[in-house]
Amino acid sequence: MKTIAHILGRYTAWIWGLLKVLGIWGVFVAAFADSALLGMPVDAIVVTYIYQDRKHFWVYVLLAAVGSALGSIPLYIIGYIGGETVLRKRISEERFAKIHRSFERHEFLALMFPGMLPPPMPFKIFVLGAAVFEMRFDHFLAAIFFGRCVRFSALAFLTLWFGPQIIGLVGRVFKRHVYWILVLLAAVGLLGWYLRRKRKAEIMAEK
Repeated sequence: MKTIAHILGRYTAWIWGLLKVLGIWGVFVAAFADSALLGMPVDAIVVTYIYQDRKHFWVYVLLAAVGSALGSIPLYIIGYIGGETVLRKRISEERFAKIHRSFERHEFLALMFPGMLPPPMPFKIFVLGAAVFEMRFDHFLAAIFFGRCVRFSALAFLTLWFGPQIIGLVGRVFKRHVYWILVLLAAVGLLGWYLRRKRKAEIMAEK
C-alpha cells in the first residue's frame, strides 16, 4: 500500500509540475489527454485553475471542453476502424443494444448527455458507440463540446460558490443518486425535443 501511495504521489506531483509549465494551456492538455485514453483528474484540474483565477473561469471551461472534444478523436478512429468488435468486447450484449437504440433515436443527445456527467460515467463507451454507429464527425465533436461545456460550467459555478471542496461532494452525490440523475437528464432532454418538434409543427402549419 505504501508503494502504491508513493507512486500515486509522485504521479500527482508530476502532473501539477507539468501544468505549472503549461500555464493556461494546462487545462486543454489535461482534458485532451484524459479523453485520449490517458486517465487524468480533469475535474480537479479545472476546479484548481478556476479557483485560482476566478475572473477567467469561462476561458478554462471552453479550453477543457475543446480539449475533451479533440482528445476523443483517437478513440473515435479506433471505434471506426475496429467496428462493433471493439465495443462488444467492453460491454454486454444488453448494454450494446441499449446504446444502439439511443443513437438510433437521437444520436446527438445520446452522446451529449453522457458528456455532461462526471465519473464514474463510462463516457468512452459512448464515444466508441458514436464511431461504431457512424455518427457524423462534425456532430460527434459538437455533441462532446456542448456536453462538456455544460459539465464544466456547472462545475465552475459550484466552485465559485462553494469553493474547490465541491468536487468531492459532487462525486459522492453522483455515485449515490446516479440513476435519478440520469432519469432527470433524460426527462429534460425529451421535454426539449418535444417542445422543439412542436414548435416546428406550428411553423409548418402557419406556412
